Amino acid sequence: MPQFHPIGASQAFKSQYHILNGDSLKLQFPRTIGGEIIVARECLVDGNVQGHDFDSLMNNRANFIGQFPECTPEDYYVKTVPEFKKIISLNSGSEITCWFEDDLFCQANFWYVLFLLSQKNTEREYRIFLARPNKGNEYSFGHMSLSELTEAFNNRRLISAEQVAMLRELWPNYQNNDHDKLRDIAKRLKDHFPFLLPAVNAHIARTPDENGLGYPERVLLEIINAQKTPTFKTVFRVFHQRMSLYSFGDLQVKVMYDRLMNAK
Repeated sequence: MPQFHPIGASQAFKSQYHILNGDSLKLQFPRTIGGEIIVARECLVDGNVQGHDFDSLMNNRANFIGQFPECTPEDYYVKTVPEFKKIISLNSGSEITCWFEDDLFCQANFWYVLFLLSQKNTEREYRIFLARPNKGNEYSFGHMSLSELTEAFNNRRLISAEQVAMLRELWPNYQNNDHDKLRDIAKRLKDHFPFLLPAVNAHIARTPDENGLGYPERVLLEIINAQKTPTFKTVFRVFHQRMSLYSFGDLQVKVMYDRLMNAK
């Protein structure tokens, strides 16, 4: 495993990078914050996340994303893969700020980003920071003003080398769906990263019950049954409010919605 050497605060950086959780944040990102932007344009919370190496994972993800309307595997290779390759190629001496929210959607992507940052077999010197939303906006940078985003950057926290080494293990255990190891890592890091355990528990709660439904599906079914004439728009609005810890997008919820409605 690569050795991580945090750079002292007085040392100059060759370059600064911001790894954002999506294009929405890119559009509202404060221009006063310098550095190159990389967008983790993924939804690893959903679908096939298997792959023993980068190429095989990207192939599986491209095929999965290509199943959605208006998406193609070719688009994935044009819009998503190059961003991840930028992360892999970051040079020694870089300062990297990861911008991810506390929900499971963001966390799955964050875990993979940290995994990628630790893949080179050479020693690297860089500093990795985490910028999180402020209180009340834990699941949405989108509700924050420019000044609040700037404050989030100023309040970012350094992730130590030891913490990176532990956090990177979340990704392979997420791939393997190893609940015990995921929970163990989250508990060991809860004092410094208290949002990890709720996200891990949210993932574990997706385990299907005897009816083949995970917790999100059961909640969605409850919302559907509570409405006299349910429509996806009204159901999604309620689901999004109640299940903000997941932060599923309309694509993820629509698949569950259609499956449940067809089973009625």
